[in-house]
Amino acid sequence: MQTQAIDFHPPTEEAAPFLLPVTTRLFAERADRFAALANGHSLGDWLDFLGQLTRAQHAALQALPPMPLPDAATLAQARTHGMPPLDPALRPAAWHDVLRQLVHSLQHDAPAGMQQVLAVLSTASDATLETLADTLLSGEPSAETSARLPFVAASLQVVFTALSSQLDATQLQRLDAPGVCPCCGSPPVASMVRLGASINNLRYLHCSLCNTEWNVARATCTACNTDKSIALHEIEGAKGAIRAETCDSCKTYLKIAYQEKDINVDPVADDLATLALDMLVDEAGYARSGPNLLLIGASA
Repeated sequence: MQTQAIDFHPPTEEAAPFLLPVTTRLFAERADRFAALANGHSLGDWLDFLGQLTRAQHAALQALPPMPLPDAATLAQARTHGMPPLDPALRPAAWHDVLRQLVHSLQHDAPAGMQQVLAVLSTASDATLETLADTLLSGEPSAETSARLPFVAASLQVVFTALSSQLDATQLQRLDAPGVCPCCGSPPVASMVRLGASINNLRYLHCSLCNTEWNVARATCTACNTDKSIALHEIEGAKGAIRAETCDSCKTYLKIAYQEKDINVDPVADDLATLALDMLVDEAGYARSGPNLLLIGASA
């Protein structure tokens, strides 16, 4: 495992603080990335299935009927108290229909090991689904339910991506905790160093739930906000677009993706395609600071 000191030159112009998800292409492009990563990969069958799941997310998002945002008073209260405007604990019931749509789309071609999981979800009551969602968001799955949680996560991602995309980015605010999504309060799955005229070489954390991104300083721990004891790690001999950023102050890590190395890199898909890197930094004593919600209970 190679370790590299971080060299950062601050931008000459102010960064766009928030990037809301583009619903017409986000999941479609992620599905394409899964398909590309699956080719020749040791986990190719699993990545290919996740690509099918992500393409089903895209279809469900395009078919999703309009959902109202919180009312003006709720949004104003959130701003006043420094809270995110969307609350994953107050979930629109539409996510139940999204889940059933995903299950229907996947059942025919799903691997044998997933067939029973999908069958159970297809007949689950709304109350059971809400219990599963609570379990997912609490981060304490049981062995009995963990295999169902990636599908619950995928459904919630569709709904909260739709909601966050409707927010007014100019009304969002940075929260006290830098590692918390300003739209829904969820932790990030990874960070992205992006290319673009107004955001070139700037780092954005990518929300694990609603796919919003928010700008954070380079060479700063996204968990404890220190700018000391930060290092980058990569797999020996690898030339990919993903590295792990570790912090010796809080002993956590989060992956960071570089568009300059691969313009098609995706924070969710590429994270799951580089589990060997997680193993390396785990063995070095670092704990991951943000989840990939499609990984919980999954089996390659």
